[in-house]
Amino acid sequence: MSQLPTRKNAQASQHQSHYQARMHRVLEHIDRHLDQPLDLEALAGVAHFSPYHFHRLFAAWMGERLGDYVRRRRLEAAAFRLFAQAGTPVLEIALSVGFGSAEAFTRAFKDRFAYTPAAWRQYQIDLQRANSKNNQVVSNNDQVQSYASFHNGVSSSLKQVASMDVKLIHREPVNIAYLRHIGPYGADVGRFWAEVVSPWMATHNLFTRARYGISHDDPSITDPALCRYDAGAELPENAPVPGNALLTSIPGGEYASLHFEGRSAEIGETWAALLRDWLPASGYQIDARPCFEYYSPDACFDPETGIFDCDICIPVIPL
Repeated sequence: MSQLPTRKNAQASQHQSHYQARMHRVLEHIDRHLDQPLDLEALAGVAHFSPYHFHRLFAAWMGERLGDYVRRRRLEAAAFRLFAQAGTPVLEIALSVGFGSAEAFTRAFKDRFAYTPAAWRQYQIDLQRANSKNNQVVSNNDQVQSYASFHNGVSSSLKQVASMDVKLIHREPVNIAYLRHIGPYGADVGRFWAEVVSPWMATHNLFTRARYGISHDDPSITDPALCRYDAGAELPENAPVPGNALLTSIPGGEYASLHFEGRSAEIGETWAALLRDWLPASGYQIDARPCFEYYSPDACFDPETGIFDCDICIPVIPL
């Protein structure tokens, strides 16, 4: 009889993990299909819930209605692409996030950001030029900075671009088991790795496998309290998902890769330099696949100095 509560708790935890996995599939589907219709019935089918109940379940779990969430993600993705894909026409970006016309996109974008899309793009360009001119490099003592922080001033001198040893590589698709942190990036993510991810990896013998850190949102666009960060480890095909982790895949294809070695305070600047300095001069543009930090199985971390190494990877396609 004494084992009954433990068994019930284990079953409840298993049910909760299964429910969470189904909802995460919906969020991933939304992010990867922003250019397509995302109606209630289709998304309920992704989660294997009935359309009748799915809307309430989603709102209860996410704290916002499904339609509001989809609209927010479309506009946030557009805000990032307007600057990261500076040569892409506004209409093309509007279509890439599911708007049927430039007019509808402009109205929705201005309601959300108080700028028209063109004005937003120009504002970011002017901001970068001003920061470059004043040589104001803004770094952060956080462990993980958004890969697309529009308000990080970085130097864009040709000398700096030339000194960046960026390699174009082809990556195969990989499956990863991951744990998710929702909230501000930076110190909170560092604690998440130390207090949650590392014990999970130790329990399931994952430290010998490649590891990944994926920042899904930009806190200068998305409310920091809603920002999503995944920390995970690569899994062989058909391997069981360890513990209470969730499973996803990182698409293959061409990536620009920059090796980083330094302290956590410096990685945000490196992300910004790659996207703001190297990318515009490269002949490539970023696409909709996730950016990530790749930690090889032999990646090093020195607890005394705080120095670690990883590869910063951004998905690219030709302009």
